[in-house]
Amino acid sequence: MDAETADGVATITFSHPKSNSLPGVTLAELAHTVTAAGKDSEARVVLLRSEGSGAFCAGASFAELQAITDADAGKKFFMGFANLIIAMIRCPKLIVTRVHGKAVGGGVGIIAASDYAVAADGASVKLSELAVGLGPFIIGPCIEKKIGLGAFSAMAIDADWRDAAWAERHGLYAEVHADIAGLDAAVAKRAGMLKTSNPEAMAQLKSVLWEGTEKWAELLESRARMSGTLATSEFTSRAVGRASK
Repeated sequence: MDAETADGVATITFSHPKSNSLPGVTLAELAHTVTAAGKDSEARVVLLRSEGSGAFCAGASFAELQAITDADAGKKFFMGFANLIIAMIRCPKLIVTRVHGKAVGGGVGIIAASDYAVAADGASVKLSELAVGLGPFIIGPCIEKKIGLGAFSAMAIDADWRDAAWAERHGLYAEVHADIAGLDAAVAKRAGMLKTSNPEAMAQLKSVLWEGTEKWAELLESRARMSGTLATSEFTSRAVGRASK
């Protein structure tokens, strides 16, 4: 995890050797860092990105999923996703997310919880949870809010790839660019515009964008409990084992 604030932009970069997947420690660090950026008086806008040239984010850590042995441990793991989503939507500063590659499961949740996502053409997305005996329960509310129930239902039930054009057409991405150079130029332009905008107006815009989410902390906790219980089932254990090979 790397975080720095320069010239009004708080840049947060996460990484993991397994396709930028999200083990519990990374989820906790991300939530803490996003919250800190929201309180940083030197930051006007938050830029979220991941490292490398492969996947933007492969979602949950399969190793940690396989290690879950009881519902309480399962809930604790999935609360990492819940806490990160809450931190992102409660952050008083607009979050711009740079999506350079594919995103799966929780990675799609991060994109949806952003306020403005800019992607490269190869940044396909999919919700693979049903295929491993789970469901996109925690990330579902923010994805549904961003792209609508119909598109979310299609993603959740048909756990296959959607290309970046589909994601842009349905509102998950605000912009899609042909290559990384174009992506980086667009991200820099957007961050540059926002860092000179009225902080109070941006904070109020953020509040409007996430209106109706006031009870999401309780909602996502109940979803984490649901996911944690499912993670202990024999079906899910076998499915996660197959998927991790």
